[in-house]
Amino acid sequence: MPSQGPESAVLTAPHTDTALPVPLRVRLRAHIAIMRLDHSIKNIFLLPGIAVALSLLHPRLRDVRLLPIGVGVLSVTLIACSNYVLNELLDAPFDRLHPHKCNRPAALGLVDSDAAYAQWLLMMGVGMTLAAWIGLHFAVAAFALWVMGCIYNIRPLRTKDITYLDVLTESVNNPLRMLLGWYMVTQVIVPPTSMLCAYWMLGCYFMGLKRFSEFREIGSQQGACAYRKSFEHYNERSLLGSVVFYAAMAMLMFGIFVVRYRIELILSFPFIALLMAMYFDLSFKDNSAVQHPEKLYREPSLMLTAIFTTIVMIVLLNVHVPMVGRIFTPSTW
Repeated sequence: MPSQGPESAVLTAPHTDTALPVPLRVRLRAHIAIMRLDHSIKNIFLLPGIAVALSLLHPRLRDVRLLPIGVGVLSVTLIACSNYVLNELLDAPFDRLHPHKCNRPAALGLVDSDAAYAQWLLMMGVGMTLAAWIGLHFAVAAFALWVMGCIYNIRPLRTKDITYLDVLTESVNNPLRMLLGWYMVTQVIVPPTSMLCAYWMLGCYFMGLKRFSEFREIGSQQGACAYRKSFEHYNERSLLGSVVFYAAMAMLMFGIFVVRYRIELILSFPFIALLMAMYFDLSFKDNSAVQHPEKLYREPSLMLTAIFTTIVMIVLLNVHVPMVGRIFTPSTW
């Protein structure tokens, strides 16, 4: 296989010195594949923003507008897919060194780079047009989501290659998605900072476990570093240590939100902790779904726990439980 610089986005067939002719049908399928439409399941991260906004605003059912929510989901999907296209292009040289990602279309040389860059910009443009229709706040958050994709992937910043910063910057997408869900419902008020920080740290927890699972899967430090530059300063111990930090920070921020805005949510803590523990355990599996969150539906016990926890939280957001307030009333010293 010819050597290629890591920054190269030139896509050639992996085992030849020249690009091979690719049938049009195969190339079209490849360009659809690099959009990673199966990752649209991540739009579920919009739901907490929608749910919390509705619970705090208490709008009448007839006042809830479904069209902005539908258009917003489409806008976020297009912008996220735009970022995935860029990611596939710039990561192709590295993906060829990964035991599973080497089969991605760009890594196999099935993607036309010029067409893919046009695809990247076109999807961003359409997504931002839809976002602007919803409102200024939503459009700003949507643009920030796209910019974070650029920061994460494009040199000279390319935070994907920087230890710890790779997790922190990629996980910013979590609070951005929460903001986007929020602004689908209202453009008037700003969501609580504590809630956004909790969502950010929870995203870091998930991403940290993804890095840990990837590191274990590759097996050797040298192989891991060849695939992902940020692994140069990671090891299993440091990755697990960072995961504990992210989990602690997430629960601290969530606790602040609960105390200030909805004390009933304290009853959901055991279920959230159980879900996080199950996810932690899952990261030790070979070729774990933790590395591929879009495949988490294949983990029925985790999915059932997540659904049950979500239902509990929605109920607690909307049902007043006076006893909880009395039990956790601050003591007078």
